[in-house]
Amino acid sequence: MSSRNPPRLLDLAIQSVLQDEPSAIAALEWLPTQLFPPLFMGAVAGGHEDAVKAMVVYWPFIRLPLGALLESGHSHQDILKAALDGFDVLLAQKVPPRRSKLKVLDLRLDTGSNFWKVWSGTESVASVPSSEDPATTQPWTVIHRGKNSTAGEGPQPLASMVLLTDLCFLETIPDELFTFLNERVKHGKALPSLCCRKLEFVSLLELPIMEEILNAVQPDSVQEAGVHCSWDLHTLNWFLPYLSQMGHLSILHLSRISLDPLGAPSVSKLEKVLGKLASHLRSLHRLRRLIVEYVFFLNEQLGQLLGCVPTPLESLAVMNCVPLDADMSSLCECPCTSHLRSLDLSGIFMARLSHGFLPRLLQRVSATLTHLNLSDCNINDSVLSTLQPALGRCSRLSTLLLGGNRVSTAVLQGLLQHTWPRCMFSLLELPVPQDCYDHPQGPLRQDTLAEVMQELRVTLQARRPLSVSFVPSTRDRAWDEIIVHMDS
Repeated sequence: MSSRNPPRLLDLAIQSVLQDEPSAIAALEWLPTQLFPPLFMGAVAGGHEDAVKAMVVYWPFIRLPLGALLESGHSHQDILKAALDGFDVLLAQKVPPRRSKLKVLDLRLDTGSNFWKVWSGTESVASVPSSEDPATTQPWTVIHRGKNSTAGEGPQPLASMVLLTDLCFLETIPDELFTFLNERVKHGKALPSLCCRKLEFVSLLELPIMEEILNAVQPDSVQEAGVHCSWDLHTLNWFLPYLSQMGHLSILHLSRISLDPLGAPSVSKLEKVLGKLASHLRSLHRLRRLIVEYVFFLNEQLGQLLGCVPTPLESLAVMNCVPLDADMSSLCECPCTSHLRSLDLSGIFMARLSHGFLPRLLQRVSATLTHLNLSDCNINDSVLSTLQPALGRCSRLSTLLLGGNRVSTAVLQGLLQHTWPRCMFSLLELPVPQDCYDHPQGPLRQDTLAEVMQELRVTLQARRPLSVSFVPSTRDRAWDEIIVHMDS
């Protein structure tokens, strides 16, 4: 033990109290309020599950930011279960314990750390940046619940208890939170209100269970929603009414949604579901980022969907799909794509599309675009040459990803000579030129690539820090990837 950092008397007292856990629990009725936070921190750090459960029941503040104590990368499932068990005790009681004020159990990992710093004595309230929400540094005295709020009117009913969390429907590796919610549904118990910034579906669970849980989510709390599993059109259709209620949604990620499992749906059914999706998008007035990935039934329908997005997007990703010319042309016409800062078309097979749409789109967003991803698009010399003038107009472009395409050294050098003086590159991902190989399936010629890299240095003459990656044209050559850092 270092004599320069001896333990505080408070820390020693907490360790002593927790050594006799039953006595510590029995003392919670009269324990001074200011000792609750440091004692709770000690209980979590020491894995005292019974003490954690009991302290949740007797918690003397409106909010308990538990997530800030559950370090990312560490397993705290036992502690989380104990806290949820305590929360369950409160939900089951018609009259809470005399000193209990808990209304909000915050399980988010990135909020509430200042609460613990202030109450553990490691940081003063005055040292907390004034730009931070005071509610994250001090115990809550008010819950903002809209027009029906009862804050300041005495004890609130247990039905108003709230869980703040990011919710992921994942059947294969269920966490304690999902188990807690699932068990309450199966036993016919009421769920607490759920405030979720992020809502993800990674597994297809039973619709009645998902429905019960979604009905407990406050729709306006959801800022990011993602579907990352093999939903069919029926399941997507079920989800759409929930989606349309998420008035503060800013990010929507749709991935791996397939056709009906028993065969291709009729044209009328497909158009009906896509029409409903388009109509629900109209209600998402705060949507800023849309990601569509591995969705293979949007042929000639992408324009219809984008045309219903009510406000300009900051970021659009259409990845690993098989669009038609009509779909890609719609990107140049829809109002929502007029001010893109980020565009990701990785995995789109450019060779089968008209070469005209992308230059038109780049010209349209040239004043705002900062990030462009055209990786694995089967771009050849002809396509890249066609893009060169439009890329040169993107004066704010800082990230350009072209890895996984088959181009020559001469065309690549020509592109960089044209764009480097005009753009603001800080990150480039370039394909290993095809002439650096003896033949398409042959080994990489290191000496040739070294010459290309030297020419690149001369071309770029980095006046600012720049990271350049050379990525092979096929992912089975991953060992060929080379990263070069150029500093001014």
